Amino acid sequence: MSKPKRERSLAENEAKAVARMLRVSPQKLNLVAQMIRGKKASSALADLQFSRKRIAIDVKKCLESAIANAENNHDLDVDALIITQAHVGKGILMKRFAPRGRGRSGALFKPFSQLTIVVRQVEAA
Repeated sequence: MSKPKRERSLAENEAKAVARMLRVSPQKLNLVAQMIRGKKASSALADLQFSRKRIAIDVKKCLESAIANAENNHDLDVDALIITQAHVGKGILMKRFAPRGRGRSGALFKPFSQLTIVVRQVEAA
């Protein structure tokens, strides 16, 4: 006997993907996420393809995963998908030390982030 199935947190016409442990600060990741919020999925993929930001590759991979989830798991139309949410959260913060002058050391912080992308199918007007 198993426990009952958990209710779905998203609507029937939505799908999401989460990318965790992205090695970039949340502030820098939010600049790229802001670029794709509210756009059509195909347009956002094109923007990420030609972006000069290093993290755009990982954001594109997460967006492709959300599109694949929408198509395969929820039977949504890929051509009618828009990005409703691109949420950036904090991850861990690795602390390292680097040598400085006169026998001292300085702290280095290496932040991680996570990205949640939610796509929604819209009806053609």
